[in-house]
Amino acid sequence: MKKPRVQQRTERRISAALRLVLVAALLMAQLALVFLLSTVLRQRAALAYTVLELVAFICAVYIWTRPGTTSYKVGWIFLILFLPVAGLILYWLWNGGRQSKRLDMKKLPVPAEPAYKQEESRLNVEKLRQVLPQWAPLASYLDRKGFSLYRATDAKYLPTGKAFLEDMLAAMEQAERFIFLEYFIMAEGELWDRMTDVFRRKSGAGVEIKLIFDDFGSMLRMPAERVEALRRMGVEIMIFNPVHHYVNRLYFNYRDHRKITCIDGDIAYTGGANLADEYADITQRFGYWKDCGVRLEGEGAWGLTREFIYMWERLGGQLHSEHDYYRPAHRTASDGFCQTVVDGPDNNPDDTAEDVFLQLIARARQSVYITTPYLAIDESMIKALCLAGDSGVDVRLMMPGIPDHKFAYQVAQSYFPELTAHHVRIYTYTPGLLHGKTVMVDREAAFIGSINMDFRSFQLHFECGELLYHMPAIETLLEDMDNIMAHSEPVTPERMASRPWYLRFVGVVLRLFAMWM
Repeated sequence: MKKPRVQQRTERRISAALRLVLVAALLMAQLALVFLLSTVLRQRAALAYTVLELVAFICAVYIWTRPGTTSYKVGWIFLILFLPVAGLILYWLWNGGRQSKRLDMKKLPVPAEPAYKQEESRLNVEKLRQVLPQWAPLASYLDRKGFSLYRATDAKYLPTGKAFLEDMLAAMEQAERFIFLEYFIMAEGELWDRMTDVFRRKSGAGVEIKLIFDDFGSMLRMPAERVEALRRMGVEIMIFNPVHHYVNRLYFNYRDHRKITCIDGDIAYTGGANLADEYADITQRFGYWKDCGVRLEGEGAWGLTREFIYMWERLGGQLHSEHDYYRPAHRTASDGFCQTVVDGPDNNPDDTAEDVFLQLIARARQSVYITTPYLAIDESMIKALCLAGDSGVDVRLMMPGIPDHKFAYQVAQSYFPELTAHHVRIYTYTPGLLHGKTVMVDREAAFIGSINMDFRSFQLHFECGELLYHMPAIETLLEDMDNIMAHSEPVTPERMASRPWYLRFVGVVLRLFAMWM
């Protein structure tokens, strides 16, 4: 039986407080145990704690033998061995290797494309091989994973969050059949008021409107009253992975970090911007908020629409029509290629997103330009960047000058000395927070999406993005990257050496726990 709305709102509000006290309570439990063993048990304290450490050691061995990256596993092993009570409980709550059981999502098979569409994608791969043989293996790899390669699509790079969101609002105003939105953060404010006006008018005109937003990302910024007001005007809403869903598990991980907008089948958007005022440059947080996105028009829009539909149905939602109703109705004359990429923790141990980044770097012959707000990477990604730099590839990494998460930024800076020693050029964007997630390689291929270069995006979050091959939008992205570097400060060995020793030490230590940042 579905819970009353009042009860749902109450549970969502108290879950915020539960989140804040959980870790503190577990650490207090650890201290209490030590006190108990040392004062009450006395003679048996050593034996009891030895048994506990033995259990922790067995769990650590189990973690080490599981599939996954070494850095991710080392963090859990370190925590469990040194703080066995807190570590074991946190591992049971937040990891445990049972992602699919802890997500209230239907186990639906990935919808297969019709045979003629699969054949069309394979033919597009062969056409790409003729034009850009360097990128055909990557496209083929993703095609075999079920991500079709499309042509007949125009791609428009949008260099700021404001440009991205304004273009999206204008397209929504023209919607005639449906509007689908899937975002990590939906927050009340000036931008949301404008969107609500669009929803009200379009819903009244019979447009099918569906929203998915992540509970953790939006719970403190989207009041329940706002959600109910949207439902009353006919907007269908799914809240992804409620934090409070069960008493015994608080869902901090496995978030829906995607940014997807689909309009009438012919238009789709993705990028780094959420639906909140700071992304549209209406309010300022952390200096100037620099974001970006991409608009697809034509056949390629189906890639993002298809992924939204799959997520909607897994969450228990229903569509008003059959799948084919939501396909693009128009093709463009573009000669370029595009490919939608999605990933999530239900794919583990496969990490499609990380594999795409590794292949982009490894296949570079001339240049690799990357923008990311966070950097928490494992040995394979470090080696890929260093190998490219040592091989004469022009590798440039652009990051914020004003970070939004101080501890995460200390982790990012801990990688700088090793990367710069291998000819990776690093720039920090002085005006503020550089939030875009992009990769540009050889002026031939590019990625634009929601994926950060960190453990959370690669292993713990549902993510998405768009690969572009041989499209004019890549040149627009390059121009934007050149502008970013023109307003950035280069990271030099002298600059890193001038950092206080304790900050360098903190950064190295925090790398052990980067998976939680």
